[in-house]
Amino acid sequence: MRAFLSALGIAIGIAAMISVVGISASSRAELDRQLAALGTNLLTVGPGNDFRGEQADLPKEAASMIRRISTVTAVAESGNVSAKVYRNDRIPGAESGGISVRAASLGLLDTVGGTVRSGAWLNAATSQHPAVVLGAKTAQRLGITSADGEKQVWLGDQWFTVIGVLSPIPLAPELDTSALIGWDAAASYLEFDGYPTTVYTRTLDNAVDAVRAILAATANPESPNEVRVSRPSDALAARQATDKTFTGLLLGLGGVALLVGGVGVANTMVISVLERRSEIGLRRSLGATRGQIRWQFLTESLLLAFLGGLGGVLLGGMVTTGYALYQTWPSVVPAWAMLGGVGATVVIGAIAGLYPAMRAARLSPTEALQ
Repeated sequence: MRAFLSALGIAIGIAAMISVVGISASSRAELDRQLAALGTNLLTVGPGNDFRGEQADLPKEAASMIRRISTVTAVAESGNVSAKVYRNDRIPGAESGGISVRAASLGLLDTVGGTVRSGAWLNAATSQHPAVVLGAKTAQRLGITSADGEKQVWLGDQWFTVIGVLSPIPLAPELDTSALIGWDAAASYLEFDGYPTTVYTRTLDNAVDAVRAILAATANPESPNEVRVSRPSDALAARQATDKTFTGLLLGLGGVALLVGGVGVANTMVISVLERRSEIGLRRSLGATRGQIRWQFLTESLLLAFLGGLGGVLLGGMVTTGYALYQTWPSVVPAWAMLGGVGATVVIGAIAGLYPAMRAARLSPTEALQ
């Protein structure tokens, strides 16, 4: 039982390390899969600050000017509208739920890689009438799960018909908390001034950096310093870097568990030497050399640690696979982590068993038999 518990301590340490590395690798694989599907060639253009520190405006022609760049494949725009949206006309004005209203061009959904979960996106007809498409979080806050053409929301002191509900959009999370209406409808019903707030730009994959360098001057030739250019996929990469920091912390905790397991192995082997003194004396009296006694106990320590490490690798792989399946991620356990885990246990087993093995070898036959 003592040997089993010592091996279990090693297994827990290795399982913790394998699980942390495996879950992190699976998370990165899922992020890479999402980026591959959504594309990393999306750039956004927004207004910066003028020389007085106040927010500037993008020119109304910003989207059309950006569209002239030869390596740009798609351009769409959205603009903030000074209106609030509610589930009905009886909700107090202060309880807006943090939902913003945005005017949207028809190509916005395709440009940002979004999909419609229910209903339909804006078209040439609905973009001119009081129709609205809700972002994923907006629909949740308003208690609207589907768009059947009969549901309405109170938007800008008038009723708008909900024609669509979007799925979450990773590269444009600001749209998840927005109510999107047509560009013409925003001007007709809500006195929208026509200035875009964000211009979404898709480029060729090999021209992202080149386009990014000229976007500000293209969007606003007179004041390029008042234009802010960003790449949404950089935010996801930053999140991945943050995840790596937490991974390092958790690996440290796994290392502590592994150290505790090694101490357990050392304790087991020391106790084993004390309890098996008569066995050591009998073997020595029958002709066993000190080297053979030393290797016997060292081999037992290595075997104990190796079995614990192997069990930890299997347990960590099972935890990683189970969590990845729960999150619908691809399950990834790096080979270096598994080999390194087993290798670490062998080293720990050798260190933990070295002193007990040497102590056993130093016992004289007569002393051990007594």
